[in-house]
Amino acid sequence: MADQSIPEARTPETPASAETALNGGVSGHAPGTLSRRRLLGTAGATGLVLGAAGATVGYAGRPAEATPLTSVGADQVMFHGKHQPGILQGLQARGHVVAFDLAAGAGRKEAAALLRRWSETARRLMAGEAAQQDDTDVARDAGPSSLTITFGFGHSFFARTGLEKQRPVSLDPLPDFSSDQLDKARSNGDLWVQIGANDALVAFHALRAIQKDAGSAARVRWQMNGFNRSPGATAHPMTARNLMGQMDGTRNPKPTESDFDERIFVPESGSKDPAWMAGGSYAVVRRIRMLLDDWEQLSVKEQEDVIGRRKSDGAPLSGGTETTEMDLEKTDGSGNLVVPLNAHARITRPDQNGGAAMLRRPFSYHDGIDADGVPDAGLLFICWQADPLRGFVTVQRKLDRGDALSKYIRHEASGLFAVPGGAAQGGYVGQGLLEG
Repeated sequence: MADQSIPEARTPETPASAETALNGGVSGHAPGTLSRRRLLGTAGATGLVLGAAGATVGYAGRPAEATPLTSVGADQVMFHGKHQPGILQGLQARGHVVAFDLAAGAGRKEAAALLRRWSETARRLMAGEAAQQDDTDVARDAGPSSLTITFGFGHSFFARTGLEKQRPVSLDPLPDFSSDQLDKARSNGDLWVQIGANDALVAFHALRAIQKDAGSAARVRWQMNGFNRSPGATAHPMTARNLMGQMDGTRNPKPTESDFDERIFVPESGSKDPAWMAGGSYAVVRRIRMLLDDWEQLSVKEQEDVIGRRKSDGAPLSGGTETTEMDLEKTDGSGNLVVPLNAHARITRPDQNGGAAMLRRPFSYHDGIDADGVPDAGLLFICWQADPLRGFVTVQRKLDRGDALSKYIRHEASGLFAVPGGAAQGGYVGQGLLEG
């Protein structure tokens, strides 16, 4: 997971200004007009105020003098665009992923109406506005907080709607892997929604609105919650860490790379995919439990050998800094490879997998502690690629054959979803499929 799980969160190579430009739809702040949900103050954000301005903190978590948190709450992502939001943006502090199954009797017509409702709700909430109907006011005092809402279709959706001929070959079910212990009730689904934001209330508000919008057309199949480091939590931009304490995502593909689009997004022409997937991508979603009790019994040196990178700064064991190219042939004084043959970072390198790459944008999760005191925690792994067979499947098959990390993780749920391109102004996500 160190090189194939979590994307960089505004690393020194991708500063905030560059990230904004690359995201193709992120504005540094929400439009000048104040909406009902534009940022008004900082109640509940005492830590940020204290760290940034040294304000005196009062009781009940309320600062003595409220200061607008324009650096977090006012960030806004555009809903309309070539690609759906929630793919190119950096890691968000809070996330929800939820799958729905169409209700009995619901078909193509009901699905189109649902996607139309969902798209309008996403547009409004991402702009910092209230939901169109029955808004719960949960996020009344917050700004957009980089909210993104992303929609996808599962393999079963196409039979349910009579659109089997439009189902992409790339959406064929994933093969079985040796580390799989999958719970079918928490896997797959007709429809998939990814929600991310830098404020927990904003994210929950969106989740609740999407659920209510489903009405009688669809029911929740499964839902999971995740989190990442909050923006500004470190003194300078740096790669995020996972729950194993490893810097995670050093080699994530960057939009500045010349072949980025062809590896992540379906092209507009010359593709095996149907036309309605142009500008879209495929999301692989895996709930990966980390066996933390076992992992934490290892020494730091043993953990570093499993990953192939230093725990302190993410640099390869062959030397240098985090971004230094790993020397796979370097040996120590005894002639042993410095980066072990089964090290996770060695196995997942694109040049060790025929150039296979995927854009990872996951969340950590913690779902409590069981009766034996074992934490149910790990990674909501989400990766994006133009072709899941060349991306995720290629790398996971290689990991299956001898990844040292496999002993400390367990894949417990899985899903593959076709995520079409972004909606045009006045349109909705999936319109090309449902009205084509």
